[in-house]
Amino acid sequence: MPLPPEPTEYDIARLGAAGDGVAQGADGRPVFIPYALPGERVAARVTGKLGEGQAAELTALLRPAPERAEPPCPYFGRCGGCTMQHMAIPPYAEWKRARLAEALSRAGYPDAVVAEPAVTPPQTRRRADLALRRADGVPVLGFHARGSGAVVDLDTCLVLDPALVALFQPLKTMLRSLAAFRREGSAVLNLLDSGPDLLLRLDGIPNVADRALLADFARAHGLPRIACAPLKGMVSENVAQVGAVSIALGGVSVAPAPGAFLQATPQGEAAIVAAVLAGLPPKLTGKARIADLYAGLGTLSFPLSARARVTAYEGAPDAVAALDAAARHSGGKVQAVRRDLSRQPLMPKELDAFAAVVLDPPFAGAADQMPLLARTTKLERIIYVSCNPAALGRDAKLLQAAGWRLASATPVDQFLWSAQLEAVVVFARGRKA
Repeated sequence: MPLPPEPTEYDIARLGAAGDGVAQGADGRPVFIPYALPGERVAARVTGKLGEGQAAELTALLRPAPERAEPPCPYFGRCGGCTMQHMAIPPYAEWKRARLAEALSRAGYPDAVVAEPAVTPPQTRRRADLALRRADGVPVLGFHARGSGAVVDLDTCLVLDPALVALFQPLKTMLRSLAAFRREGSAVLNLLDSGPDLLLRLDGIPNVADRALLADFARAHGLPRIACAPLKGMVSENVAQVGAVSIALGGVSVAPAPGAFLQATPQGEAAIVAAVLAGLPPKLTGKARIADLYAGLGTLSFPLSARARVTAYEGAPDAVAALDAAARHSGGKVQAVRRDLSRQPLMPKELDAFAAVVLDPPFAGAADQMPLLARTTKLERIIYVSCNPAALGRDAKLLQAAGWRLASATPVDQFLWSAQLEAVVVFARGRKA
């Protein structure tokens, strides 16, 4: 069936999970229209299939909604990030709160009380994974265009910390002369307490001149470390180290590996930590133990150790090594254990040794671990830190079926102006006292 040659008018009924406006097509199937808001009438041209519906591009805004705002970023509509800048913050925050409530309702918690989202401000994101390309010999640095492999060349970014944005132009200049950067690559920037940390993924191997160039760049721009890795490889090499790297997690200094995962913003991290600590059992004995699953660098492990002894489980070798070194140096109450929880999840008997289990799984959720958590008999609290409402809903459904009640739900919006949503959800055993 050929696509319609001219745009069609649609009334937008709701927002989809990706933030697209959703309308009903003439055939009854949903039509997903980016940058459209509920209550608006728009003209859009269908571009192809999308799931059970159709994708379309907005061609005209015929009746704007009162929730519409003027996007502040000059790259809005081209850059694939920050796709919700056209929505005012109050309704945007309510949409995110409602997404979490809907996920929990589908899991069997229709009366879940969901707190107001903690929305992080602009210019606070401390992590960026920037795409690199050479276009006619000139380096292009930025984020991908929406639904495309094309890279939008950026000179600024309204969500990133200015200390990272300040490196955009110097990086482009340096990359002109870097022989190991041939056609494509990426630049992972983490803003640590010690300064910006850079991991370059390149399609070539740095030569002696490259290493000297990177060392000069590190000294000139205050980067304690620059590492390089093959574009499709996992192992990185420190090619320039002019100082120590560190970040404080729960008051403990940790030296992360290049490109290590961090919570996106300090404010988001603080909101997550506060919600996790508030979700612990109110009375923990001196012998109480807490398990931190998918612990990463110890973002939650070290704050939790102020309340009880913590066993932190993590499968990534670099992360668990950094966590273990920091724990040993601090002399605290954190024990780091390397364990791949997708291949070797904790069994109910192991889990029942803890007063509380905190888990912060990857985007896909904890499909292998969650059925075993649901089968525990002595565990008092499960505190789930989620970055994917759909996976959270699927996992929470198992707890609901096993009789766990929902004690609290806190959305955390540390990816400002995006459809991504994080949350801290606390589950307790039995009825509320």
